[in-house]
Amino acid sequence: MTMDRHTMAQTVVALLRRIAPELESDALEPKRPLRQQVDLDSMDWLNFLISLHERFGVSIAESDYAGLVCLDDVVDYLQARLPGGRGGQEGA
Repeated sequence: MTMDRHTMAQTVVALLRRIAPELESDALEPKRPLRQQVDLDSMDWLNFLISLHERFGVSIAESDYAGLVCLDDVVDYLQARLPGGRGGQEGA
């Protein structure tokens, strides 16, 4: 799956909005922690990560959860693990 960074970020935000419909995506800052911006509890966050797996087919190791803090982190992680992404299958 080849997807440019902007489209991927929009898709990630759309998945996040399913869990937090009050999210104003225009106000989302890509380098600030998502859980602070959206006020997600741990169950919401886990559901979000599961939705990323379902949408992109990327397995997210539990040991990687702590590194997925902001929107940029999530997009970088996905891009690095998608076929055709800049990092191939490293760390998957």
